[in-house]
Amino acid sequence: MQPVFFGLFLSMYLVTVLGNLLIILAVSSDSHLHTPMYFFLSNLSLADIGFISTTVPKMLINIQTHSRVISYVGCLTQMSLFSIFGCMDDMLLTVMAYDRYVAICHPLQYAVIMNPRLCGFLVSVCFLVSLLDSQLHNLIALQFIYFRDVEIANFFCDPSQLLDLSCTNTLTNKIVMYFTGAIFGFFPVSGILFSYYKIIFSILRIPSSGGMYKAFSTCGSHLSVVCLFYGTGLSVYLGSAVSSSPKRGMVASVMYTVITPMLNPFIYSLRNRDIKSALWRLHSRMV
Repeated sequence: MQPVFFGLFLSMYLVTVLGNLLIILAVSSDSHLHTPMYFFLSNLSLADIGFISTTVPKMLINIQTHSRVISYVGCLTQMSLFSIFGCMDDMLLTVMAYDRYVAICHPLQYAVIMNPRLCGFLVSVCFLVSLLDSQLHNLIALQFIYFRDVEIANFFCDPSQLLDLSCTNTLTNKIVMYFTGAIFGFFPVSGILFSYYKIIFSILRIPSSGGMYKAFSTCGSHLSVVCLFYGTGLSVYLGSAVSSSPKRGMVASVMYTVITPMLNPFIYSLRNRDIKSALWRLHSRMV
């Protein structure tokens, strides 16, 4: 089955990189898309490229060379980059929810509130928080002594599974996992839920059904990605502290490390007329 898996994951990787690159090109080349929403979307696409590039190329090399070994430094590097890009996705989805909240609940003040300076500041904060998350995982992993001939029940150096390999107090590791899961999972999800709570109440006040549909349609793509990313990501990270099912964890890992970044361009482009129009204009200029 290894040649089949190689072709499957290579195809998904190429589709993901190409799809997200097309969104970045469409947003950067079309002046109509120089808005906060598409600025955050292009950063999300960039984070998705980094996210899937952290794990899949190494897995493809392993399949081709019939070797599943990774060095200690390589494992820590992969875990660091995985944490940075994964947390960037996490934070950017929260920022995008706030952007939709301002656009729907305060439409007249949208341009003033979501100014370029604030948008740049929010992306910078997302990166700094992601870097902090990465360093927290590194700090914990560097305390582990016995990393020789250790088996990881996944296709990459998953931070949650590296914590389980500790020979020290497992209760401490579980506390750390739940703490980081709360900081980088619960609070962003709470922010998203609060934003959509306000959005729904604002939409319900719209008298026309056409206006309600248009307002809901602007949030549909974002909600789909949020459910897919958080549902699989948190189930892997927090579920590893409760259950020890390697197969279930590996399937969920594939879902949020490979499938979610691949589906994001399709979800945002197929449901968005502006992106489709920009891609068509980009294609016309290239032809």
